[in-house]
Amino acid sequence: MPDPGRDQDPIAALQRVLATLSYLLTRSRAHERQAAEAGVTAARSDLWLLMALEDSGGVSRVGDLAALLMVEPPHVTRQISQLESQDLVERTPDSLDRRARQVAITPHGKAVLGRLQHTSQAGLHDALAGFDDADIATTVAVLNHLVAHARHKHTAEDRPRGRGCERGGEVSGPGEVSGPGR
Repeated sequence: MPDPGRDQDPIAALQRVLATLSYLLTRSRAHERQAAEAGVTAARSDLWLLMALEDSGGVSRVGDLAALLMVEPPHVTRQISQLESQDLVERTPDSLDRRARQVAITPHGKAVLGRLQHTSQAGLHDALAGFDDADIATTVAVLNHLVAHARHKHTAEDRPRGRGCERGGEVSGPGEVSGPGR
């Protein structure tokens, strides 16, 4: 694996660090190990959906979740059915539109997500020992800015560009792009 800090240009060094970190954090074994420590059996994509739902106040429409996760609504609908069978989410009537349904995280879903987040935060606490809160807050601000930029760019790229135009790839999860050449 390349050394993420070897570039002298700060932007190139940041890109290399982010690519390396993304690679390391998205390995299925890393997820399985962290999930096992937390006593969680949900898949990584299921946990992303639960986090997105929690970030939306615990209740959201399928279309809004799909937009947040940068996937197509049918994908989210199938995933919700799986999560519902595990009592992690439930479908509820939409108070504004009786024809629509909302998805709500269940108490069991909150507990599962909480255990995983606790385990993840404990690992981060260990990894960041020696850094002060100001350094961590600056890092969070920079990373939040990058996330917002990536979401905005993704949203702009997904706007229809005319008849016959195709997208270059599908997003398979928050920040994960799959498709030709990716």
